[in-house]
Amino acid sequence: MQDMGEGSCPFSFNMDPASFKVGDSVSYRVTGSLEGFPFAGVLLEVHDDHVVLTSDVDDKASRMRATRASRPVVREEDVC
Repeated sequence: MQDMGEGSCPFSFNMDPASFKVGDSVSYRVTGSLEGFPFAGVLLEVHDDHVVLTSDVDDKASRMRATRASRPVVREEDVC
């Protein structure tokens, strides 16, 4: 990826859970053995206490419930 050594990121994420809306790109985390790795996803649903996101908008089965936080958290067992 471009400029990886300089700290730039080629993605633009919404990090404000108060302004989350369907279609926003988010950086999310996963618990368990995948903890510490960054993931990118798109919000499919936004609720008061959680969000539903996908890592592949073309895969209708790829839906994960996550916390509504600046970097949502998905439980490892919910990853698809």
